[in-house]
Amino acid sequence: MAIVSRLIQKFNASYAEKPLLTTMITNAVLGGIADTVAQNITAIRERAVRKGGPGKDDFFAIEIHELDRKNRLPSTDIVPPSERLPPPFDFERLTRFMAYGFLMAPLQLKWFGLLARAFPITKTSGTGQALKRVACDQFIFAPFGLTCFFTFMTIAEGGGKKEIIRKFQDIYVPTLKANYVLWPAVQIINFRVMPIQFQLPFVSTIGIAWTAYLSLTNSAERARE
Repeated sequence: MAIVSRLIQKFNASYAEKPLLTTMITNAVLGGIADTVAQNITAIRERAVRKGGPGKDDFFAIEIHELDRKNRLPSTDIVPPSERLPPPFDFERLTRFMAYGFLMAPLQLKWFGLLARAFPITKTSGTGQALKRVACDQFIFAPFGLTCFFTFMTIAEGGGKKEIIRKFQDIYVPTLKANYVLWPAVQIINFRVMPIQFQLPFVSTIGIAWTAYLSLTNSAERARE
């Protein structure tokens, strides 16, 4: 707790002095963590496949292998079998995710500021205003953000217009549906409870799992291509 408290104090001090740069760096670091998690999941699955199954002492490989065995993914699913996933670790991919988080932070920060001004939360209208923010965020920014993500990643990977169109045809709608399962509840907590300086870091922290999912989805579609 003492370490967390010190980190929060340092973040607050840095945010007070340089809010934009602090947010951009925080977003980049959390994006890198998320992609590292995704790549490690891929590595565990690949190791299990190469061995013909997980070893007796490999707890995480056993768990993931059992999930793969019990829940075979159809060929049309967005995440292919383990043998078709990319290599264990890709530093270029890590860099792409960190760059995306870094570059998107100013836009996200402006967006949260716009929502705060458009729907101010008071003691008498807290929940209603928070729900309005969530509705705007999910129906306006979420589709736009996913568009930015898949476009940026495809171009950064060396793809062109055809690859972008294929990615939108194959995985955009399923990913948007998955977004609506997770983010409305997260954003209600975010807009209702979090001070504005913590809103984007909170979203990015919760988003480690979401970004890991996006990383797996994006890399799986790239492997399929």
